Order: sequence, then structure tokens, then C-alpha cells
Amino acid sequence: MKILVTAASRHGATAEIAGLLAERLAARGHEGDLRPPEEVEDLQGIEAVVLGSAVYAGMWLKTARDAVDRLGPDLRRLPVWLFSSGPLGDPPLPHEEPDVAGLVAATGAIEHRTFPGALDLHKLQYSERLIVRASHVPEGDFRDPAAVREWAERIDAHLRAGPRPARQGVTDGGEAAA
Repeated sequence: MKILVTAASRHGATAEIAGLLAERLAARGHEGDLRPPEEVEDLQGIEAVVLGSAVYAGMWLKTARDAVDRLGPDLRRLPVWLFSSGPLGDPPLPHEEPDVAGLVAATGAIEHRTFPGALDLHKLQYSERLIVRASHVPEGDFRDPAAVREWAERIDAHLRAGPRPARQGVTDGGEAAA
């Protein structure tokens, strides 16, 4: 199955998570298409999508949000998984999930997952370093490659299970309809 894996990354850590996802999915027999969101013009030939973004101030980067806006109707026709990268520290902070409800609705995503990120002060612009220092954000690589690989395997298992028949007579609350 041809899977597009794309992620917006400001300093490379989130792009590396996308690369690990694509690598693991390829190891499971899928054909990966790894590109940054700004290079995705259409989804022709794509059978599933994993779309992610670094998170700053609780928001996805503009290039990832733009990809959802541009590709939304096509994304809704495919199995889609979303991921965010950004919490830092051990335990990761902030504890709040990024605001992705609109992105999940626009894409019809099967799942959204948040992974801890990485912060290397040497990769930041001067203004970014000032904000980081003022916010007392911990520096370091807090990514969890095992969790990323496990999630890729869950995606693979879902795709191998194939489409599931719609459940008849079940309301949104999961209760049997009368």
C-alpha cells in the first residue's frame, strides 16, 4: 500500500519522527512517500496518509495546516492518521494536548497521537532562544523512537485489517438504536 508520510518541522526533529514512521511502515511492506507538506500538491496514487506537525504555542505549523486546507476533501476519502510533536521534558510539558479538533474533523482522521519532541538551542534563531530561556523550557531530545515504531505498527495493523463494515443500529453514543 502506498502511504504518504508528511510532517511540518521547523528544526528537523519532527521530520525525523516522520522519517522513522515511513521507515517502519516500509519495513512492514508498504511503499512510503516521505515529503514535507508544502511539496504535496495532490494525493493521486496515495492509499493512506500520516500527517504531522511540530507544535508551537499549542498550534500546528502553518505548512501543515495549509496542507489540510488544500487537501481536506481528498484526505477525507483516505485512511488518515495525525501526529503532533512538541512536549519537552521528563515528564513532557505541556501536559495539554495541541488543539487539533478542527484538523481531525477536516481530515476524518482515524487517530491523533502526540509525541515528545526535541530542543537543540544551537538550531534556534536568536529570538527563539530568548523565548525558550524566558520560558525555562528544557533542552534535550525527549523523543521516544520505540513509541513511534509501535504507532507505525498499529497503523499497519489497521490497514491490514481492511475496511470494516459499518455497524448498523448504533448511535454516536455507542448504544443500540431502538
